[in-house]
Amino acid sequence: MVKNHKQIQEMVDNMYDLFVNKIDSTSTCKDLFEDLFTIQEIEQIAQRLCAAEMLLDGATYLDVIEKTQISSATLSRVSKCCKYGKGYKKVIQNKKEQ
Repeated sequence: MVKNHKQIQEMVDNMYDLFVNKIDSTSTCKDLFEDLFTIQEIEQIAQRLCAAEMLLDGATYLDVIEKTQISSATLSRVSKCCKYGKGYKKVIQNKKEQ
């Protein structure tokens, strides 16, 4: 079944709302992530967030790869997002302000 763009966008918006407004604890987030993602996917997300934070703090590619074991291709993508995107910067800045 092919969904139209409007239906898909509504589902995506509902997902964002759920993440922002309904996850009230680390435990709930962990439980949801374990239902949504494989363990490997969760580890890769964590790896990317760690790499982004290190890059934004001025770490070199070699330092990031050594600490996170991230692939150079994935690190390049994360680096591009840190430079030109908004998400990593916002999340990491919010983390530092807490």
